[in-house]
Amino acid sequence: MRTRIVDGIEVTTTSGNVFADLVLPDAEKLKVKSGLMIEITKAVRRLDLTQEEAGRRMGLPQPKVSSLLRGDFSNLSERKLMDALNRLGYDIEITVRPTAGPVGHLTLAVA
Repeated sequence: MRTRIVDGIEVTTTSGNVFADLVLPDAEKLKVKSGLMIEITKAVRRLDLTQEEAGRRMGLPQPKVSSLLRGDFSNLSERKLMDALNRLGYDIEITVRPTAGPVGHLTLAVA
């Protein structure tokens, strides 16, 4: 993050990952999970599913669907979120490639 003054107002530029900006552990993982959750929410709305119908399709109980649609993905793994998207009609492609740095990064690209 970078802070600067614009017209007398302090402006902080984000890193692109709010979880990293908040210095949370596993920030990249949280960003990926939040991206998956956003796509699940879009799919449920696009398909006009009730929470019960969405739960049946995704293999989740309705209370977990309710939590997920409210932004709580803490009790679901990335794998479970990807499985839910598959069940809602999404293909998921994982790309692995060498990185230029000593440690790689986890990212989510949505088409």
